[in-house]
Amino acid sequence: MMKYIFTFLLLITIGVAAWLLNLYNEIRFDINQVVNYNPKKTTQIFDNKGKLIANIFDKEHRLYVKYEDIPARVIEALVAIEDTQFFEHAGVNPDAISRAMIKNIKAGGYAEGASTLTQQLIKQVVLSREKKLIRKIKEALLAIRLETILTKEEILERYLNQVYFGHSYYGIKTASQGYFRKNLYELNIKEIAILVGLPKAPSFYDPTRNLKFALTRANQVVKRMHTLGWINKSEYEYAINYVPEVFDDTLTKNKAPYVVDYALKLLKDDIPDIKTGGYKVNLTIDLDAQEIAREALTHGYNGILERDQKLQKNPRNNVDKNNQAVEEGYFVNSLNGAIISIENDTGKILALVGGVDYQESSFNRVIQSKRQPGSAVKPFLYQTALDVGYSPASQLVDIGRTYDYKDNEGNEKKWQPKNYGGKFKGLITLRESLVKSRNLATINLVTDVGINEMYKGLESFGITDMPRDLSITLGSFSISPLYLSMAYSVFSNDGVQVTPYMINSIVDFKDNIINFEPQTKFVKSPEQIFLMKSILQDVVKRGTGRRAGVEGIELAGKTGTTNDNIDAWFCGFSPSIQTIVWYGNDDNTPMRKSEGGGTTAAPAFSYFYNKYLEVHPEIKREFSKPEGVKTSIINGKEEYYTKQSPLPEIETPQVIEKNIQGEVIEF
Repeated sequence: MMKYIFTFLLLITIGVAAWLLNLYNEIRFDINQVVNYNPKKTTQIFDNKGKLIANIFDKEHRLYVKYEDIPARVIEALVAIEDTQFFEHAGVNPDAISRAMIKNIKAGGYAEGASTLTQQLIKQVVLSREKKLIRKIKEALLAIRLETILTKEEILERYLNQVYFGHSYYGIKTASQGYFRKNLYELNIKEIAILVGLPKAPSFYDPTRNLKFALTRANQVVKRMHTLGWINKSEYEYAINYVPEVFDDTLTKNKAPYVVDYALKLLKDDIPDIKTGGYKVNLTIDLDAQEIAREALTHGYNGILERDQKLQKNPRNNVDKNNQAVEEGYFVNSLNGAIISIENDTGKILALVGGVDYQESSFNRVIQSKRQPGSAVKPFLYQTALDVGYSPASQLVDIGRTYDYKDNEGNEKKWQPKNYGGKFKGLITLRESLVKSRNLATINLVTDVGINEMYKGLESFGITDMPRDLSITLGSFSISPLYLSMAYSVFSNDGVQVTPYMINSIVDFKDNIINFEPQTKFVKSPEQIFLMKSILQDVVKRGTGRRAGVEGIELAGKTGTTNDNIDAWFCGFSPSIQTIVWYGNDDNTPMRKSEGGGTTAAPAFSYFYNKYLEVHPEIKREFSKPEGVKTSIINGKEEYYTKQSPLPEIETPQVIEKNIQGEVIEF
């Protein structure tokens, strides 16, 4: 009889062993997911001082932490509450299983589990969370096998990075920074206890929702650590009574959404896993400057709205360019703006704000919008004239002319451009013409120098896709603030053009670093550029850009206003930083006639530099003059000149009349 019983038991044992072996063979390759653990990891974007700009992730927000960076207290607290014999067992804990079976039998159902941390990791990564016997058996088989492949430390590293801690936080480092705004090494015992207590019921114990229950659970962890003798009495009493400050932050913590969108656009083609690879992206952005730029853009925007409200009180002001009545809000129906600020000598983008309110519109007007620059194009034309022999003191003719041309349908047309205000100056120096932004003098200058020469001059600044006619004189072509910023860098950087860029470096998960360097191109000599720079300083001091001025720092720049006041620009720079500001309606409808570069954009420019000086009082305040620039007195005023741009001989009125014979001049 005993022989038969023994044989029966042996057959059962063999059968169970065979079944287990077959079951293991079915699932054995699943363990590779744990061995070759590579979860989705959050990419973090930082500014140029290491301040976090945003967390970027796909579904799972996880900041990975290596075992050597996990404090011992975290390991102790976790093991104390979840698996006290973790460092002794081989993947499963027979004693815990026995205790759990007894409790479950008494309860008549599932009352307590006996999963080790190794089993929990298997369940998190490979298996479902169903409370079925077959799943528990698979879990145990894989846990035993895993402990023969990985060390205890490797298992803990994977566990603490995989587990969900509530509030959409995956991994303990994510939870630490999310709930407490602290790194793991900064946590005290109570904060650690809250975190290790979360995986049991992450939503229920979420301290941002149920702090009372989270503290109760944490106190269980603290008591267990004290019972095991892992913390002393004073540590225990302090931890039990301590109530930490808990933060309910957004997951991305995105402080500069236009910047982040642009960074992702730049990176996504070359780095397809940018949202899941756990990269550290270091930008050239200065978060202080970014916030100032946002405030500056809002300041200018509010100024437009305030002027519009005042003008609306008089019905005579509520008409369009054809003197037709318009509905209230017509002039600011789709009003918006953009601002970009870069380092003169490197092209590093310090601030980029693509719109007044990202929540209302994520369209990035710095990058995606192409608008007509209006008079902001004039410095490039005047620089071309200087380079072919004109000087700041050269005389230009500021009179009206009529131009005949044919439209696209072959119809005969006439073009009679005008100055702002409609008046002529007759003769005016090149300097004064640009300082006062005289349209007619500019058109006559372009005509005298030649369209082809001017076109080549514009191309040397990187400005392309322009019509080959006089309309370029008034900036009737489209360009984005980003590319206009690159063109203006020739002025701000003493003749060397820089390409604006925003990525400083990228660090991958294995700590490999890719660094990015400035891209530069020599365009003009510093001496020739200084002539223009001195004129643009006068634009700010006493010309159309007076509202851009800031006390205590030298600034240079140019206003830009297009036909019918559709676009308003100010493009300017200090000795170290360049800033481009634009305002207009997204639908290209006109703003009010009161809105132009000097009225609308210049105050925002001024606001930026005023505030920036408060944060960075150390920046360079004065422009430097190259050695090749000379000065002389002409007509009682000091003027700059170079060998390439000599001062003209003083002409008499008789000579002037002969030079422009046939034209009518108003003096």
